[in-house]
Amino acid sequence: MSLPPADPSPSRPLKSSEWVRADLERQLADGAFAPGAKLPSLDELCRRYGVGRSTVREAMSALKAMGRVSIRQGGGTYALEAPAHPAALAPDAWGDRAATLRRVLEVRRVLETGCAALAAGNRTDADLAALETLLADMARGVDDDGALGEQADVRFHLGIAEATHNPMLVDMMRSITERLHDSMKDTRALWLYAEKSSAERLVREHRSIFEAVAAGDAAEARRRMETHLAKVEQVLNEPR
Repeated sequence: MSLPPADPSPSRPLKSSEWVRADLERQLADGAFAPGAKLPSLDELCRRYGVGRSTVREAMSALKAMGRVSIRQGGGTYALEAPAHPAALAPDAWGDRAATLRRVLEVRRVLETGCAALAAGNRTDADLAALETLLADMARGVDDDGALGEQADVRFHLGIAEATHNPMLVDMMRSITERLHDSMKDTRALWLYAEKSSAERLVREHRSIFEAVAAGDAAEARRRMETHLAKVEQVLNEPR
């Protein structure tokens, strides 16, 4: 389906991703895309709006959070029925959400790098087997709509904490599970939108962390977890 002209309104927000989101939201509301219809590709939207890939990813992530689109890794983006009770997102709500994600990520970097190092020394064969199963689930999730991969991603990070065999660390990880899940869903949508190769790279990063834990190398496990989370932070900090 060809896109109608972009909204020429002079009231374009300062942040490009908000403008792109608002324009696509307007088109969805006007019926330009029927429920189930596939939206244009990432590259086509970049050309149409004259913005970078990260800007379109962020706009799509906001629409996904609002329940307006479904993002399938490697399969594109599809319009959804308007929710009966639309998410109460003000035009700048995604900015607030991104700020919250950064705070969650700060906690994760402090907590999870330590968990990875401790897990390398304390993990059991049973812990490694459980983590292997989660890695397999993540790999299978590359080809689905993302739900399986997201769930396995969260469970993998909790599994690293459980492999420390420190009940306090496990409790701390579980206490942020809901925010952990939300942050992973949003950052995966930003990072992996329409890019199967990126989803596959994410699986490789988790396997790399696993291998350091399995080898009992605390310093390397810490470093690889730090590298993984730093990439997520880089996505959130990219200019829009």
